[in-house]
Amino acid sequence: MKDFMARALDMARVRGAQYADVRIVHSTEQSLSVKNGVVDGMSFAESLGFGVRVLVDGAWGFASSRELAGEEVDRVTALAVQIARASALVKDNPVSLGPPVTSQGVYITPIKIDPFAIPTEDKLALLFEADKAMARVKKAKVRHGSLVFLREMKTFANSDGAEAQQTIYEAGGGIMVTAVEGDEVQRRSYPNSAGRQQGTAGWEYILDMDLAGNGERVASEAVALLSAPPCPADTVTTVILGGAQAALQIHESCGHPIELDRVFGSEAAYAGTSFLTTEKLNTFHYGSEVVNVTAESLRPTGLGTFGWDDEGVPAGSTPIVRNGLFVGYLMSRETALRLGLTSNGCMRASGWNRIPLIRMTNVNLEPGTWAFDDLIADTDDGIYMETNRSWSIDDKRLNFQFGTEIGHEIKHGKMGRILKNCTYTGITPEFWASCDAVCDEKNWVMWGTPNCGKGQPGQIAHTGHGAAAARFRKVKVGVMK
Repeated sequence: MKDFMARALDMARVRGAQYADVRIVHSTEQSLSVKNGVVDGMSFAESLGFGVRVLVDGAWGFASSRELAGEEVDRVTALAVQIARASALVKDNPVSLGPPVTSQGVYITPIKIDPFAIPTEDKLALLFEADKAMARVKKAKVRHGSLVFLREMKTFANSDGAEAQQTIYEAGGGIMVTAVEGDEVQRRSYPNSAGRQQGTAGWEYILDMDLAGNGERVASEAVALLSAPPCPADTVTTVILGGAQAALQIHESCGHPIELDRVFGSEAAYAGTSFLTTEKLNTFHYGSEVVNVTAESLRPTGLGTFGWDDEGVPAGSTPIVRNGLFVGYLMSRETALRLGLTSNGCMRASGWNRIPLIRMTNVNLEPGTWAFDDLIADTDDGIYMETNRSWSIDDKRLNFQFGTEIGHEIKHGKMGRILKNCTYTGITPEFWASCDAVCDEKNWVMWGTPNCGKGQPGQIAHTGHGAAAARFRKVKVGVMK
C-alpha cells in the first residue's frame, strides 16, 4: 500500500497539485437481530477502496475507486485534478491549509476481546437470552434485540509527508420493547434510544450491557407506560434530563452549531447552518456557569475517538464552553486558518468514496459535582425524563422540541409515578442558561450516536457524547398532547 499511495501523491504533483492526500479504507460490518424469539436479520459486509483529494489553483478535487491497481490510481488522481481545476473556475476564495501536517504512526482501538472472533452462535444466544427475559412480561407485544460490530482499517498519506495507519473497532447493541393496548402504543429501550448503544470497544462492551439482566425491567416499564398518566400539558417546571437524553440534547443543540463549515455557510442544505457566528467566539454566554463542554477524540469508548482525523491531524481536546462562555469550534485545516487558528482534528469521511467533512468527535458535557440522589432530593417539584423518543430543531439550531420514552414525577425531593409522552421545548442559549446542576463522574457515561447525517451525497458519522444527568429550571413541558 505504501507504493500505491506514493504513486497517487507523485501523480498529483506531476499534474500540478499544490497539496494531495490519499486514504485507503477497508471496512467490515456484522449485524444481527432477533425479534420475538426468532432471528430477524443477519448481515456481513466488507468494503475496500481508496480516495484521492487534491488542491489545485486554490480549489478542491476528489475522486475514488474500489480498484486498487496502478493504472486505476493514475486515472483517479488525474480525475481529481481535473475536478479541482474545474472548481477553481468558480471559487470565491482560494483554499489555504496553514501549517503542514506530517503525522506518523499506528493506532488501534484498545479492546479486550475481538468481536469478530466470537462465533455468531454465541452472539445470537445472547440475544435469545435477552428476548426470553423480555417475554416474561405479558403485553410486551414486540421484542427486539440487536448487535452490530465494525472494524475499519485505514491508511492515510499526504504530500506534506504524513503517513498513518489506524484500525478502529466498534461494538453496539441493545434491546427494545413495544407494548400495545387498544390504541395506546408505548416503547422502552436499553441502554439507549431505539435499543442501540455503541462505542469504540470490543465484545466486552456488549457483555457489560447485561441485556438479559435488564430485559424484564425494560418490558415492565413499557407495559406500565400504557396506563401511566401523561406529561402535564403546557406547564413550566423543573426538568432533570437523564444522561442519554442529555447526550441527544448536546448533539443537536451544541454539537451541530459548533461545526465551523455550518457557520461559514458551506454546509446548509442538510440540517441548516448555525446561530454561533464567529463574532460570538469568546464573547457569547452559551449557558450557565456550570455548563462546560469539551470536544475531544481521546476518551475510551467514544465513537469520536481515533488516532488521527482524515486530514492526518492528531487526536486532541478542545474547550467549547467554559463556565458558560462559548470558546471553541469543530474545525478543519481550511476553516481554522480563516480564524487564525490550526485544525483541532474534526475532519472525517464515512468511507473511501466520500470527501472528509467537519464532524463531531466526542462532544461532552463535563461532569459536575452532584450525586444523582442528592440532585433528586434537592428538587422540590419537577419531572425526570430519560431516553429519547423524538427530536426536532430548526435550521439555526435554536428552537427545539424533544420527547422522551419515559418520565418520572418529582415531588418534595422524591421520584414518584411514571409519566408517559413527556416532551419539552426551549431555545438553545436560554435552555443551557437555565442549567443549574450537573451530576458527577459516577453518573457520567460516554453515549454513542451512530447515525448522524450530513453532506451531499449523504454521509453517516458516528459521534460520542459524554454526559450525566443535568437539571434545568423553568422549562416548558407537555408541548404535544
